[in-house]
Amino acid sequence: MFLTQTVPRQREIIEVVLRNGWDYMRRLLTGGKADEPQLPTPAVLKNILVDLGPVYVKLGQLLSTRPDLLSAAYIEELSTLQDEVPPVSWSDVEVVIRKQLKRPLEETFSTINPVPVAAGSIAQTHRATLVDGREVALKVQRPGIDVTIAQDIALIQGIADLVARTDFGQTYEIKSIAEEFTKALEAELDFTREAGFTDQLRRNLSRSRWFDPTQLVVAEIYWDLTTEKLLVMEWLDGVPFLSADLNSNQNGKDPAVERKEITTLLFRAFFQQLYIDGFFHADPHPGNLFYLQDGRVALLDCGMVGRLDPRTQQILTEMLLAIVDLDAGRCAQLTLQLADSAQPVILSRLENDYDRMLRKYHNVSLTEINFSQIIYEILQVARNNKIRLPSNMGLYAKTLANLEGVARTFNPELNFFDEVKPLITDLFRRQLLGDNPVRSLLRTALDIKSLSLQSPRQIELLLDRVTSETLQWNLSLRGLDGMRRTMDDAANRLSFSILVGSLIMGAAIITTKAQTSQISFLSSVLFAVASLLGLWLIISILRSGRLR
Repeated sequence: MFLTQTVPRQREIIEVVLRNGWDYMRRLLTGGKADEPQLPTPAVLKNILVDLGPVYVKLGQLLSTRPDLLSAAYIEELSTLQDEVPPVSWSDVEVVIRKQLKRPLEETFSTINPVPVAAGSIAQTHRATLVDGREVALKVQRPGIDVTIAQDIALIQGIADLVARTDFGQTYEIKSIAEEFTKALEAELDFTREAGFTDQLRRNLSRSRWFDPTQLVVAEIYWDLTTEKLLVMEWLDGVPFLSADLNSNQNGKDPAVERKEITTLLFRAFFQQLYIDGFFHADPHPGNLFYLQDGRVALLDCGMVGRLDPRTQQILTEMLLAIVDLDAGRCAQLTLQLADSAQPVILSRLENDYDRMLRKYHNVSLTEINFSQIIYEILQVARNNKIRLPSNMGLYAKTLANLEGVARTFNPELNFFDEVKPLITDLFRRQLLGDNPVRSLLRTALDIKSLSLQSPRQIELLLDRVTSETLQWNLSLRGLDGMRRTMDDAANRLSFSILVGSLIMGAAIITTKAQTSQISFLSSVLFAVASLLGLWLIISILRSGRLR
């Protein structure tokens, strides 16, 4: 159905593909010989997505969060995608705002700047002032964007259904990517979802044992004015992180010292999100990190978030230590624990791949190691070994990569491992003792007491069963039934062969010594029975296909 409904869009896609020179699709669409399908080069793929429009730019941004599927070259290229588009006219935006407000616009806002401060593919943001004087930011959904997105989603899902039937589609998990993209895009159309994420992040970061929460800001949401198509939040006055001029600050701090403090603040805030809260801002690129006029740091745009369950957090914490120790064997074991499915994996090959990957870092100073690059390489090795990892591993790796990249640009003197070493130590302490060490020690003592009371009785029961010969072992061997049937078949055929041979030999002996016609007749009967049994045996062997 989608093919007939989206013919104009299909034609446009084909034109874009041909114009950008994707060799495989060019041969396929022009009737030439099509080799094994391959993705276009990173630059060509980016150009195709940009030419196809905002929805496909969003798809590229999603793909940039999946280093578990794509190589580093694709991730780096797609990470530069920005969905900056021309703004919608104020008259159209005003109509949307009025429809979303419960009260007249004039009774809600004293002023609204008709010129947007930012315009994206789904929404644009305006600065406004409430009637009570508070400065706010209005994020307004573009008129008609929901209809456009629904049409493109139908087309993408239809194409994914077709491509998923090929080896190419299965290799790159086209179906799962399309489903993930569809859910993410539909969720972006509901601003109450982003508002909820913002509130949760704000609550989580309002307390910490690693940093001063007053130095980190997440905008307050005005829920009485927020709807699915209108997000109203606190206005934060500042500049993008990397544009900050610390030399002109008013707090009297040395710029180098302040850069170090801000870098430490960011690492500690994001490590808390990743390894303690399990709920993290998944898009910390320079445009979403603001340096405010009062010297604080703000996190903006909580539309893309990630989640990690406690088990995954523990595995990833151990992975940090394995990377620091360059322990290939432990990296392999932890990767298998993270795997989505229990598909067979050759552990020795996985360990060897990790060993080759980590070997190049053995003589490199810790200060020179790019930690996020190692995470990407670990995901690449897992992908090469056909290990399917959860999609949130891509968001996790992308978040760390963005964080480290911004931090190194902002503070060239950054020593990554000096920043994370105390955090890793505290994380392991928390895993061993928990948030309440006394309670954890008491629980452990109770477990030891219970074990000490139960163990003698259990040992006594075991010894009693052994001495009384009542101990039974239940073993389950896979494939044993098939082996038994095969051996039974072989034994039956061997028995028939012996029987046929015996009948033939008996008939031959009787024939040589036959004195009467009755004995000669018996000999003929034995030969006939032996022939029939032999013929049946040959036919059964031929029908089983196991003649060889």
